[in-house]
Amino acid sequence: MSLKDALQEHMDRKKKDPLAVMTMILKHSKPSILTHQTRLGNDEIVMAIDPETKELLYYEDRADTSHLYVTIDKDILTNNSTLQLHNDMEDCYIDICSPEVLSLFTDNFDYQHLRRHFVKGLLVDDIMGYKLYTHELRSGYAARIDNFRSYDTVSKDVIQRWTYPMVPDVISNRDCSESRLHRQGIYKASDVTLSHSAQIGASSVVGSATSIGDHCKVLNSVIGEGCKIGKNVLINGSYVWDNVIIEDGCKVSNSLVCDGVHLKAGAIVEPGCVLSFNVEVGKNVVVPAHSKVSLLPQPSNEDSDEELEYADTNSGVTESTPFSSMRSNGDQATVPSEEDESGTSKIGTCGVVGYIWTSGDTGILEEWRQSIAPIPKEKLEELQHAVSEDDGSEDESNNPTLPDKDDSSDIAVEDDDPFSKFEKEVEETFQRALGGGVNRDNLILEINGLRLAYSLQHADCAGAVFYSVMKSALVAAQSTNDTLLKTTAEALGKWKDLLRNYTKTIDEEMEILLKFEEMCQETTKEFSPLFSEILPILYDKDVVSEDAIMRWAEEKEHADESDKVFVKQSEAFIQVYICPALKLVLSLKAHDFTEPAESQIFTYSLF
Repeated sequence: MSLKDALQEHMDRKKKDPLAVMTMILKHSKPSILTHQTRLGNDEIVMAIDPETKELLYYEDRADTSHLYVTIDKDILTNNSTLQLHNDMEDCYIDICSPEVLSLFTDNFDYQHLRRHFVKGLLVDDIMGYKLYTHELRSGYAARIDNFRSYDTVSKDVIQRWTYPMVPDVISNRDCSESRLHRQGIYKASDVTLSHSAQIGASSVVGSATSIGDHCKVLNSVIGEGCKIGKNVLINGSYVWDNVIIEDGCKVSNSLVCDGVHLKAGAIVEPGCVLSFNVEVGKNVVVPAHSKVSLLPQPSNEDSDEELEYADTNSGVTESTPFSSMRSNGDQATVPSEEDESGTSKIGTCGVVGYIWTSGDTGILEEWRQSIAPIPKEKLEELQHAVSEDDGSEDESNNPTLPDKDDSSDIAVEDDDPFSKFEKEVEETFQRALGGGVNRDNLILEINGLRLAYSLQHADCAGAVFYSVMKSALVAAQSTNDTLLKTTAEALGKWKDLLRNYTKTIDEEMEILLKFEEMCQETTKEFSPLFSEILPILYDKDVVSEDAIMRWAEEKEHADESDKVFVKQSEAFIQVYICPALKLVLSLKAHDFTEPAESQIFTYSLF
C-alpha cells in the first residue's frame, strides 16, 4: 500500500490539532459469525469511530463474544453526537506516529503492548487529552502476520496474485532465481527436477534445485529451494521450506516444515503441525495434529528474550524415550515420555529428535483458531449449532433495549442492506476456500451459518454463491472474452456441486439466472456479451434446468425491451435445445407404462 494519503492526512490533522498523536491504518474485514475471527485468525475487534473526524473513541480486541452486545462508557455517548460502532475492521498494525508517542512510552515504562496498553491507555486518559485517529485502507494490500493462520492466508493471497507486483515470479526475477508462472497458478523454478508421474496441483510453488520423485502429489502447497522429495509422497496444503528431505511414502497435511527438517520413510505429519529447524521424524512415525516440535526447549515464563535468543541449538537433541503422543504408522505401542524440570516433553531418535512445545493456557483444544489447518468440520457444526440456539432462544429481557428507528437519538446507526453484507461475507468466505483457508466440505457449513445470522432464505444463498464463483472466474481471466469464457467454464465445473446444494427448487434456479442478469447489467459487465455462451454451461453442469430457463424466458415476455436483452441473446439456444428437451421430458412424464416393454425401451433410447 501507499502511505502517501494516510501520511498527508496525519500531517494535516497534526497542524490543526497538536493532540493528534497517532493515525492507525484499518481495512474492512468482517469476522466469521461462527468463530468471531477474521480470515487472518485474529479475534474480532470492536471499535467506535467518529464518522466525521475519524477519531478513535473506543477499542476492544478482547470482546466477550458470548454476549450479543458491548458495554461503552456513557461519557463517550454524551460527548459525541454521532459515532459508528464497527466489528468489521481489521487492524493492520500500521501506525503513523508523532514524536510524542516515544515520550509517552518512556513515561509509561510498564506499557508492553501497543494496543492493549498504549491505545487503551490513551483512550481513557482524560488528563493529557491525546487523540488517536483512523485511516481506512480502500485500495492496496496490507496485513499483519502474527499467527500461523495469517501466515497461511497471506501466503495464499500472494500466490493468487492479490499482492502484485509482490508475487513469486516477479520477486524471483529480482533475486536472479527464475520462477515461472504456469496454468492454474503453479510456480516452478527452471531447474526443478520433476518426475513425469509426479503431480503438481493448483496454487503451488516449487523452488529452485528441488527434486520431486515418482508418483508424488503436491497440492496447494509451497516447496522451497534445495528440497529432496522421494517417491509416493503426498504434500497437501503445507509449507515446506528450504533444504528439507522427505523420504518415500511420507504424508504432510496442512503443516509448516522449516529448513533442514528430515522426514524418514513412511512418516505422517497430521494437520496443524509445526516442525522447526533441523527436526528429524523417524521412520513410520505419526506426528499428531497441532504438534509443535523444536530442537530448542520451550522457554519458561522466567526466561528472558536474551536467554532464548542465545540458547544452545543442540540442547534439545536427546536420546530419551519417544513422546507418548507420537505413534508408529503401523500402530505399534509407544513408551511414555519423560519431562524435564520445565515440563517440556523430550522425544528421542526412535521417534522425533526435538522438544514438543506445549500450547499454553488455551491447550490443544483451541489450536484450530490460529492453525494452518482448516477448521475441523465437527467444530464448525458445533459452532453453527450454538449460533442456531442463540438465534432461537435469546430472551428480549436479557438484551439491551435498542432505540426505535423513528426515535431521535444521539447515535447515528448506519442501516446498510443486509443482503449486500451477506453477499460480501459469502464472497470473503469463498475466497478463503479458494486459498485453502476453508475446507471445501466445511464451506457449506460456514455459508449456512451466515444465512442464519442474517435471517435469509435458502434462495439467497444460491445468488450469493453464484456471484462468488463468477467473480473468481473474472479474477482468474485475462482481458479477452475467450479466456473469460474458459475460466468461467472451469470455475462452474469445479464448484457445480456447491451450486447444486443451493438449487434444489425451480425458484432457487431462477435466482441464479436473475442474479446473472443483474451482474451482466451492473457489477460485472464483462460477462454481458458472453451471457448466451455461459447459459449453456449452466445447463450442461445441471446448475439450472429446462424448467427454470423456460420459466425465466416466459416471465420476460411482457417485460420492457431493456429487460429482454439476455433472453433475446439466448433465443437460439432456448429454441434449439431447451424447448425440445422440455417437450421430451413432458412426453416421458405422460408416457403410458402399461404398453409393451419394447415400446418403453424405444422411448428411453430416444431420450
